[in-house]
Amino acid sequence: MRAFLILEDGTVFEGASIGSARESISEIVFNTSMTGYLEVLTDPSYAGQAVAMTYPLIGNYGITPDMESQKPWVEGYIVRELSRMPSNFRCQGSIQDFLHQHDIPGIAGVDTRALTKILREKGTMNGMITTDEDYQFEEILPRLRAYKPGNVVDKVTCAGISVLKGKKKQVALLDLGAKKNIAKSLQDRGCQVTVYPAHTSAEEILSARPDGIMLSNGPGDPKECGQIIQEIKKLYASDVPIFAICLGHQLMALANGADTHKMKYGHRGGNHPVKDLETGRVYISSQNHGYVVDTENLDPSVAVPAFVNVNDGTNEGLKYTGKNIFTVQFHPEACPGPQDSGYLFDRFINRMGGNR
Repeated sequence: MRAFLILEDGTVFEGASIGSARESISEIVFNTSMTGYLEVLTDPSYAGQAVAMTYPLIGNYGITPDMESQKPWVEGYIVRELSRMPSNFRCQGSIQDFLHQHDIPGIAGVDTRALTKILREKGTMNGMITTDEDYQFEEILPRLRAYKPGNVVDKVTCAGISVLKGKKKQVALLDLGAKKNIAKSLQDRGCQVTVYPAHTSAEEILSARPDGIMLSNGPGDPKECGQIIQEIKKLYASDVPIFAICLGHQLMALANGADTHKMKYGHRGGNHPVKDLETGRVYISSQNHGYVVDTENLDPSVAVPAFVNVNDGTNEGLKYTGKNIFTVQFHPEACPGPQDSGYLFDRFINRMGGNR
């Protein structure tokens, strides 16, 4: 079946329909990872977005037990070439069947290099994936321009509290759209992790007397999370050590008077270099974000930059002055990798008093 990717600037790509044949409007973004496509599909941070994979062949090892959540969250999937015969000893099926099963529309046969160049030059834009060969662009355009992901954190957060057993430090994880590997990275280090829904009050979290608090990654514009920001202010005021990743990093900054803005096309991939400003060492990181914290007017009595992106100079982390709090924009829990910055979980455990 023919399918079409229609961008709000009028560009149209034609390809073959993969997955669901339903129509989908979303933000169109690109990811430069060469592997880990299943983790991309199931990363809650992609809620409200369709993802174009820049690597030309996708699906060669099929679907494996490496999902970052219980289901895929992307609104659409765009690839150059889809593997017709996945081969891997852990393979449990094909991407095509996976997309059908979860009602995710996709399109193959797209010149993803040309699409990526458009998004880099013009910035992230909205688009539609459709199998309707009689589409009318004049009717679609107002819908594309009007689309906004909205407060997608409410869509992806867990429904209730859950506990991952451990024998050492007690960590409260605020699920803003958390990837599974965040909790696993803590549990692998002996921590007991209690996962809380995004709108849990600070009082409820603190009443459990955790040794540390983790603020997770998540989707959308951080400024849409007004109520959550108010609760994070209360967590900041406590003396409990806090470590935040991605959206959690942005929300902690907003809770303390900093600002954020939308990037032209964001950082999404597994090869982004970040520099630790304290040691001068550069780490390769996994990233998935379209918003960034502004540091130009950052009050140094509140926080100072801790990491910076080597490519474009944007902020990649903050260290909070006089507080046992540090936050990063990138993903130290990256799976399948890189794992250069996994040491940050060890730093967090040391901030909680070590693994005793």
